[in-house]
Amino acid sequence: MLETSARLLRLLSLLQTHREWSGVELAERLGVTARTVRRDVGRLRELGYPVHATAGAPGYRLGAGTDLPPLLLDDDEAVAVAVGLRTAAGGSVSGIEETSVRALAKLERVLPSRLRHRVHALQSMTVPLGHAGSTVDPASLTAIAAACRDHETLRFDYRTHDAREGVRTAEPHRLVHSGWHWYLLGWDTDRAGWRTYRVDRLALRTPNGPRFVPRDPPDPDLAAYMSRSISSAPYRYRAHFTMHAPAESVAERMPPTVATIEPIDERSCTLSTGANDLDELALWVALTGIGFEVHDPPELIARIRALAARLTAAVPA
Repeated sequence: MLETSARLLRLLSLLQTHREWSGVELAERLGVTARTVRRDVGRLRELGYPVHATAGAPGYRLGAGTDLPPLLLDDDEAVAVAVGLRTAAGGSVSGIEETSVRALAKLERVLPSRLRHRVHALQSMTVPLGHAGSTVDPASLTAIAAACRDHETLRFDYRTHDAREGVRTAEPHRLVHSGWHWYLLGWDTDRAGWRTYRVDRLALRTPNGPRFVPRDPPDPDLAAYMSRSISSAPYRYRAHFTMHAPAESVAERMPPTVATIEPIDERSCTLSTGANDLDELALWVALTGIGFEVHDPPELIARIRALAARLTAAVPA
């Protein structure tokens, strides 16, 4: 009986890779006959696992069922799930904190002591600084993700960073989480261009609009594109600097949501960022502790000169 149970767990582990296995492949992996594989598949179905079989040469894959059967996780997967639930308990998706705590409590009850020790060690040695970003409704996230997947146009009420409100229609492309906020990247049909929307500032209208043919993304490197969009595009002033330090050193001091950094050579790089206030830009770049040159906007150049003169005059001769 013990050998049969171990084989069922091994079979379930193979099926949970979400690929289709032939009966011959499974039999070879498990060291049994094809008849035994068929019998074990029947046992899994009795336990609530929806194992689908294809016609002709037998092939098996695990599908989604009406009930949630037990999951089979290896050690690293179990620790990753536990850590993810701890993060979600204080994360940026509103309404799932309590659910995450309940799920984590259930998981920790069945974790072997060696895995509980790993999870608790990580928790006890980590100091949270709190979550300063926005929170979003999980229903909105799942609805947007489904529209991205199904290529369905979204209609929503939107509030911009300067509190202007309006109705938008967009062909959704991807959801992006910066660590502070959730963003939707989509093609704005009224403005005929790619736009980035803060998810916490939009309210979906139902039903969705018509299906659309997906467009080529605005940049092959979506991470870099989103960094530029988030760090400078929404602001009144867009600034460009030459930083006298390697790009890697500058990147260590600021996340991609704050600035876009591109190397010039081994000792310098360009930095692009934005703000609604010139003094904020000037002081922020000065306080990095890295030598720099400012190129634009002209208003920032003039403001830095004025600040430099004021600071110089404040120091006794």
